[in-house]
Amino acid sequence: MNLNQDQLMLFKTVMECGSFSAAARQLGKVPSAVSMAIANLEIDLNLTLFDRVGREPIPTLAAQHLYQKALHLLVDLQAWQQYAQALSQGVEAELTIAVVSELQYSNWPHYVAQVAHAFPSVKINILNSPQEDAVQLLDSGRAQLAFMFEREQLQSGEQFVEVEPQTLVPVAAISHALAQQQAIGLSSLQQHRQIVVASRDRERLPELSYSKDVWHTDHHDSACRLILQGLGWGILPLQMLHEHPHLAAKLKILPLCDFSPQLTYFMDMVWRSDRFLGQAAQFLIQHIQNCRKNLL
Repeated sequence: MNLNQDQLMLFKTVMECGSFSAAARQLGKVPSAVSMAIANLEIDLNLTLFDRVGREPIPTLAAQHLYQKALHLLVDLQAWQQYAQALSQGVEAELTIAVVSELQYSNWPHYVAQVAHAFPSVKINILNSPQEDAVQLLDSGRAQLAFMFEREQLQSGEQFVEVEPQTLVPVAAISHALAQQQAIGLSSLQQHRQIVVASRDRERLPELSYSKDVWHTDHHDSACRLILQGLGWGILPLQMLHEHPHLAAKLKILPLCDFSPQLTYFMDMVWRSDRFLGQAAQFLIQHIQNCRKNLL
């Protein structure tokens, strides 16, 4: 029995769409063709994948287990095809990397430098953006890679590798009312304006937004300047305060009592598995993966 990528994709689509007709519409096929393809797959596997007792096919337990395996196989196939395409087409002329603005004080330039040394002919473009906009840059193809904060749920087609932990802290100007309190509860925090780094698209809700009164900016440097003016409190990279002692002298890390004042997240390298990646991008991903293995 030889399975191919088309069969796996068809099986995956039926599982996700919930019916042969819906899967057919998504794949641009007629329902009878999808139904027949699934029947042939069942014959090849010697398994019943769907119970056809009602209006819609119901996945069997075997189908549910195979669905998870199919997802992993498709990701591996896409990665293999990407790498083969990169080898056949040579090194990309440009590589665009999105960097979430709060990660400006992370070690991302070190990783970019590895690419520059290995591929001196590649022009590297860096785009700074809020977290939500970095996702859009990847989805639109404007960026091939992105240094982002970890997320609880990835979008379909995304892949990632952890890079390093980063710490964010809630701060206010030393003259701000919150800076005078010894222990700050969440309810008290919510009563004061928060300066939030957020997407330019107002429909994309920002993360780490707690207050009832919120001002938005798309970069942590602008957020810091507003916080220094006493216009609100905000969440900034701890490394930013370490590298700029004059800021640390003007800002106070707020002593929160309802949750930890230090919010530690992993910085991830994220890319889309369904998009072509050139040799330089593949090299950077592999380099970070090797760094992770060396830590284990």
